[in-house]
Amino acid sequence: MSVRILALVGSLRAGSHNRQLAEAAVKFAPEGASVELYEGLAEIPFYNEDIDVEGSVPAPAAKLREAAQAADGFLLFSPEYNGTIPAVLKNAIDWLSRPYGAGAFGGKPAAVVGTAFGQFGGVWAQDETRKALGIAGATVLEDVKLSIPGSVVRFAETHPADDAEVAAQLTEVIARVHGHAGETAAA
Repeated sequence: MSVRILALVGSLRAGSHNRQLAEAAVKFAPEGASVELYEGLAEIPFYNEDIDVEGSVPAPAAKLREAAQAADGFLLFSPEYNGTIPAVLKNAIDWLSRPYGAGAFGGKPAAVVGTAFGQFGGVWAQDETRKALGIAGATVLEDVKLSIPGSVVRFAETHPADDAEVAAQLTEVIARVHGHAGETAAA
């Protein structure tokens, strides 16, 4: 059985270092797993109960929910915007937390990683993302962390996939999510 890990990236910028980190995760997925980089977070309207009506959920939100329902686990990549989680990532979590009690996270394992310009690698944003994920129903892997500081300098000329230290750390993160997702999918 192949384990499907859905990757959500909190930056919409094409050259985002967090997007590059997610691309590296796709490349480093272990045998028996796939990491699928979700495209389309920019098209999802801000969460609003008035438009979250069965049978008429906006197509971009319905597509995200469908992808998340099919996933066995989640890997979120969060930059840090003004000390916290980017709105696009929080919006995705909000859509996936509904319908209340039956959201797509449904006890599935989730880990949060990322890189940021600052000296701490975006830990505040990642902590906030973990908090939101837990409240939304995911089983947050609190001990699975990767915060890479100094992204602008570190990845100025090197893709994260080509940074040996990052590749090793990211491979370990994916293996941990894969292991938990495999347990959950088999249960």
